[in-house]
Amino acid sequence: MVRIGVILHEHDGPDALARLTDDLRRAHDDGFASAWMSHIFGMDALTALAVAGGRVPEIEVGTAVVPTYPRHPAALAQQARTTALATGPGRLTLGVGLSHRVFVEELYGYSFARPLRHMDEYLSVLLPLLEGRPVSFSGETVQAQIRLTGPGEDRVPVLLAALGPKMLKLAAERTEGTVLWMTGPATVRDHIVPTIIAAAEAAGRPAPRVVCTLPVGVTNDPEGAYARAVTAFRAYGALPSYRAMLDREGVAGPADLAVIGDEDAVGAKLGELAKAGVTDFVAHEFLTGDDAVRTRKFLASLTT
Repeated sequence: MVRIGVILHEHDGPDALARLTDDLRRAHDDGFASAWMSHIFGMDALTALAVAGGRVPEIEVGTAVVPTYPRHPAALAQQARTTALATGPGRLTLGVGLSHRVFVEELYGYSFARPLRHMDEYLSVLLPLLEGRPVSFSGETVQAQIRLTGPGEDRVPVLLAALGPKMLKLAAERTEGTVLWMTGPATVRDHIVPTIIAAAEAAGRPAPRVVCTLPVGVTNDPEGAYARAVTAFRAYGALPSYRAMLDREGVAGPADLAVIGDEDAVGAKLGELAKAGVTDFVAHEFLTGDDAVRTRKFLASLTT
């Protein structure tokens, strides 16, 4: 069975956290297994989930994803353990990723020259700290001599945003799996799943989670929904890592990966992802009005 989750969208204004909490409560009440929040240029995702998740019980909350470069792994571990303490045992999953060269170098001023080594070394500090163990590590890109003393769970699980073969191998060997964005069913079936499963088996690790996030819209106007998706998601097609996945899938742009149509059409596409090996599907609901209500009603029906 594929676990169904939803993306939590940010809100503006002084009541943003209250509205986010309402969204999380609705996701819980609708029966979703998980709710995920991106960390881009708005609210800090872990802080927001600590607030909302502390008020809404049971449902898994996750980040999809927190970029690694702007924060030292010890600082991220400290924040994640605090969020896990706020939300309760077994509820937080920490999704991390590299972000993209254009953001890392132009916005933050860091070098993106060795991303795979950076992530490998980053995990060498992050993972033991998330398990409550001290770290003594000196790498080429990351160094740490530290122990965290605050209370928290014994362990916070980590997913790694991974698309290329080497990053998927790293995800399989060192984390619970991967969290995807803008990756279609053929690419999941032929590239993501076989690569990460083979690496996990070779390392003697459990079968990894494959969390697939895509735009979803249930509607009788697929052409209109497609046009909306073109506008909403166009920018992702210009980022090299996503562009590579779009090319693998053989599609022109991000809108071509949106799961759009009536209930039967959307259900069939989600079934295709399940057969491809997805363990969790996370819906990015992007339509408004009656179509938004219809989309949520259909997705909620899949949780029972």
